[in-house]
Amino acid sequence: MQNSSAFCRAQQAQQTMRASESALDNVRSIAMRAAAAWGMEAISAERREDRQTRRVEEDGLLHETAEDRMLSENPDRGFASQA
Repeated sequence: MQNSSAFCRAQQAQQTMRASESALDNVRSIAMRAAAAWGMEAISAERREDRQTRRVEEDGLLHETAEDRMLSENPDRGFASQA
């Protein structure tokens, strides 16, 4: 299962807060590195989610086009323009 961008951003915020509240240098250092890693994961998740959204939108457009052709008196109309 892949993490959502919202989950990654929440983890990033939690690690950043942990770093700011800690009195120990090593805890701050580790928490800041963890926050940076969660931030990079969030960027990857956002890109993945954007691709999935675009794919669903494109599939919907293609599906509507195919349905429109079936309702036409001439269902072959428009096929030549796809090539």
